[in-house]
Amino acid sequence: MDSKRILVAMSGGVDSSVAAALLKAQGHEVAGATIRTWASGKCADLNTRACCGISGVEDAREVALALDIPYWVFNFEEDFKKYVVDHFASEYKKGRTPNPCISCNEHIKFRLFLERGRQLGYDYIATGHYAQVHKELETGRYYLSEGVDAGKDQSYVLFPLEQNLLEKLFLPVGQFTKIEIREQARALNLCVMNKPDSQEICFIPSNDYGAFLEREYSVQTAKPGVIRTREGKVLGEHPGYFHFTKGQRRGLGVAFSERLYVIDTIPETNEVIVGTKEDVLGETFEVRRMNWFLKPAAETFRAQVKIRSQHSQAWAQVGVLEDGTTRVTFEESQDAITAGQGAVIYDGPKVLGGGWIEKVIS
Repeated sequence: MDSKRILVAMSGGVDSSVAAALLKAQGHEVAGATIRTWASGKCADLNTRACCGISGVEDAREVALALDIPYWVFNFEEDFKKYVVDHFASEYKKGRTPNPCISCNEHIKFRLFLERGRQLGYDYIATGHYAQVHKELETGRYYLSEGVDAGKDQSYVLFPLEQNLLEKLFLPVGQFTKIEIREQARALNLCVMNKPDSQEICFIPSNDYGAFLEREYSVQTAKPGVIRTREGKVLGEHPGYFHFTKGQRRGLGVAFSERLYVIDTIPETNEVIVGTKEDVLGETFEVRRMNWFLKPAAETFRAQVKIRSQHSQAWAQVGVLEDGTTRVTFEESQDAITAGQGAVIYDGPKVLGGGWIEKVIS
């Protein structure tokens, strides 16, 4: 492999740290940089495990020193707030359920990072995501596939990446399992070798989305709203529709003869609609802003589709409509198909493409 100048996005975690080590061992000219994202005076104090926290920067810098590679910290706070945090708040206020990690990957972690890397003389970038980049020989198009470790695969959250980004991207840990990555970190005696994975949204360390929206965006209701069934029976009250998401079961605070789930939220009337397990199941939905890596020739085809990061792929009929909208119909009903989430289409381990769920039909 020809030597490349590669800038690695180093969060201070074990995956990106080993990614940098692997690329250097392959003979590339490697440097590292940490993206400073959300509210340095807030998130850094509350959530030191996240990439914007102080300890993340300190750990990444220590790893870079151990690997003897250059290291920078990039301040992307303004762009992160605009493209990720503000978008998250806007979608939630509309009663939709966004995935901020995907928005960050679409706008910040790859596009802006590559631009900054090029300013420093690095033509390629790398991250610690568990996925793989390939090039189709027949068409010359780049596409993603699942990482070797099925339990850690992150191909779902990378679906918005465009061809010009995939062409310049290395994902070295995608060829390994998490266990193997930790073993390599221990072999190198990296300070992050036993560091736990961060699961929460980096700018909401408490995972209390409603409290965050009230505090940071003054999202409030004039009075508490009602929790009711689809038929109109009022079961109780809630502090604000934005505290709830479709499919949610816990924290409803109402009694009923059957186990209840959130099946919808109505921002205009500040209502939370609940129903049974059967009510939360769905089959058909529409996807917009599709980013196709490998678009099938047929207008209608069978594929596996994933509708959130922890969802198991399920077989579906996929059709591309005349206006470019993609319609998906699962062969078996699925839990909580939710507007605002991503839908990613797979052919085996290959990612054909992905887009944003716009409307649930049935």
